[in-house]
Amino acid sequence: MSLEHPTTAMVLAAGFGTRMRPLTDQRPKPLVTFCGKALIDHVLDRLVSAGVTRAVVNAHHFADQITNHVLARQPPPQIFLSDERSELLDTGGGVVHALAKLGHKPFVVHNSDSVWVDDGGACNLSRLSAAWNADTMDCLMLLAKPDRSLGYAGAGDFIMSPDGTLQRRDRNSTAQTTTPNQTPAQDALVFAGVSIAHPRLFADAPGGPFSMNVVWDHAIANQRLFGLMLNGTWMHIGTPDALTEAEKWIADGASD
Repeated sequence: MSLEHPTTAMVLAAGFGTRMRPLTDQRPKPLVTFCGKALIDHVLDRLVSAGVTRAVVNAHHFADQITNHVLARQPPPQIFLSDERSELLDTGGGVVHALAKLGHKPFVVHNSDSVWVDDGGACNLSRLSAAWNADTMDCLMLLAKPDRSLGYAGAGDFIMSPDGTLQRRDRNSTAQTTTPNQTPAQDALVFAGVSIAHPRLFADAPGGPFSMNVVWDHAIANQRLFGLMLNGTWMHIGTPDALTEAEKWIADGASD
């Protein structure tokens, strides 16, 4: 059984941040300030606290700003850039484009707009790393309950079985799921923007731009997509309103 903890991460920072306008009219979303610090610095600092020593950051929208910011940081982590100036590759395509830099071992994939407040105990990234098993998993996702999430208004993305394997939520069902080893549909969980992936997850990936959903669905079909429940409150900083709500929530008494 392989339980090696990932020390490399892919930070997704190339998107246009359209929903965050007007804050992204002159800067990329990862450089939007949250609680006095750029979103991407929240991500990189948290990765370091979980033992990550290398981070690959992709860049497309305002690529020079992203590049200058992350290279000006004092390591750790050691930063490598994945240049997508010529074509925005979406989440999955961005990872494939960076695979040569990420190496042949499992790595963390972290959205730049995903932050959270831990409930205490082991930090969530360390818990995710400790739960990773390369023998049985192609991908392990951090998942949150919709009612423990800020900046998210959906009904959840995935249903987690008792053994941790994931299936897509039945979007046409509001009652029970159809398999006996799954929880009720109303207990669907939302992807919290962080996962651990083995390079083999992308073995049959398409070329060019594509969503991570493509490889996740392949992993679901092979029962190799797993989940871990986030401890605490997840915050998706995707819009100006979500940013304001999260900052107010923290100012009103939350602690990291």
